[in-house]
Amino acid sequence: MHHFIEDTVMQHTVTPHPDKLKQNLKQRLARIEGQVRGLQRMIENDTYCDDVLNQIASVQAALTGVARKLLTQHMHSCVKQRIQSGDESVLDELDTTIERLLKR
Repeated sequence: MHHFIEDTVMQHTVTPHPDKLKQNLKQRLARIEGQVRGLQRMIENDTYCDDVLNQIASVQAALTGVARKLLTQHMHSCVKQRIQSGDESVLDELDTTIERLLKR
């Protein structure tokens, strides 16, 4: 994951995220952060591997949920706005993003 962030040019959103969505995503990410800290404790405590793997699957599912919410918002705001302004390159960008998400 860290490698992907280094290779990506971070851009500001074309349209600001609605406050309700922002709050929802922040809450979800805070829970995920807690789950990851729990994973670290599980490893430190030599927790049974199957239990750790199940917790990893739970974190992955939670991240997928965040990605799905954000992708939906992105399509209905930034992508829509850019297409309406005649910038169809956003479709190639979206295709690449979806490909990355599906590889996981």
